Amino acid sequence: MPATVVVGTQWGDEGKGKLTDLLARDMDMVVRYQGGHNAGHRIVVDGEAFALQLVPSGVLYPHITPVIGNGVVVDPAVLLAELDALSAKGVDVSRLLVSGNAHLIMPYHQELDRLNERFLGKNALGTTKRGIGPAYADKAWRVGLRVQDLLDPKIFRQKLDVALAEKNLLLSKVYNRPALKAADIAARYLDEYAPRLASMIGDSVGTVHETLANGGRLLLEGAQATFLDLDHGTYPFVTSSNPVAGGACTGSGLGPRDLTGIVGIAKAYITRVGAGPFPTELHGEIGDLLVDRGHEYGTNTGRRRRVGWFDAVMARQAARLNSLTEIAITKLDVLDTFDEVKVCVAYEADGVRYAHPPYHQSVLHEVTPVYETLPGWRTDLSAFTTYDQLPSAAKDYVAFLEQTIGVRISVVGVGPGREQFVRPA
Repeated sequence: MPATVVVGTQWGDEGKGKLTDLLARDMDMVVRYQGGHNAGHRIVVDGEAFALQLVPSGVLYPHITPVIGNGVVVDPAVLLAELDALSAKGVDVSRLLVSGNAHLIMPYHQELDRLNERFLGKNALGTTKRGIGPAYADKAWRVGLRVQDLLDPKIFRQKLDVALAEKNLLLSKVYNRPALKAADIAARYLDEYAPRLASMIGDSVGTVHETLANGGRLLLEGAQATFLDLDHGTYPFVTSSNPVAGGACTGSGLGPRDLTGIVGIAKAYITRVGAGPFPTELHGEIGDLLVDRGHEYGTNTGRRRRVGWFDAVMARQAARLNSLTEIAITKLDVLDTFDEVKVCVAYEADGVRYAHPPYHQSVLHEVTPVYETLPGWRTDLSAFTTYDQLPSAAKDYVAFLEQTIGVRISVVGVGPGREQFVRPA
């Protein structure tokens, strides 16, 4: 598979970092194609945890060229802090390539993100308040600053003056906040960030195509997941970009025919952070147990995740939105203690049964999940190294998911470690 996409099939936090780390062994380049530092990947290597936000997961392999693609929005302070943390752990970060066409997150983006969430009150979207949405809005509004602008101080200051004139009016007249000073921002970005990033900035589109032309293998890694997609997710409780596999093309510069494999990833149950519909959400003792066993708190934010039983209705929709060629299931071991486990196989609302999510949000908010109940296995899976070792009930659960979704399951995670996975025959 010369170019393979890894895409989340739920609301994020499925374990894309670990899967990307696994698949990267056989790759030459890993490309992050959208999102910002509002989503984190956690990878455990020899007992040591690496929390990644912007740097592609493949950076942990010395043979990989990690690329931050044009579709990403970059906070230079966060990126540099992450690079420093990796360097301190002995990881070579000099191989990183940052697309000159990626957009910069600016201080006014973060300020506006915080203020807008506060302004929305009970209707807040639950954003991470890190400036992601406002940065993408400026990109669409064509007033954004790009990473390449760090290399041209004159252009940077001109663009900053244009953007800040409008942003300061908004901050002062609408939100009653003090104006931001262009000189302060320019000094920080041009004097502090630019010198450290200059050697990493380049032509990511040309590089990925040269790698393919030379017989190299690429892995494309997104942030968030299918149902946080700006177009196909549970709008407005979504992110500001396109995590679906189609977004891998626009966010990296590859064409659709370059993609030869699309690997979906899903937890053996389901979680989401923030507001929005959640048909299979669990409360009470079972929900608390899933949170505790799965350590369901955000890698970056620390926020407790909402939890629920596996939703095959969403998984089937993700399969067709992304043209999935296979699926990896993570955290099967989290279900080890349950006497029985449930899978949502359909929705019902007003006497209508839905095999895929209803298009209208008012219906989606009112659906009742239809469950199939399967026996649990009450066995610790974390020590197993082959699929055949799994108890029959665990294998039956995986087989049921595969049949219900209609896509082959190729990898099953049985623990948080780098090597804790098994492959069905």
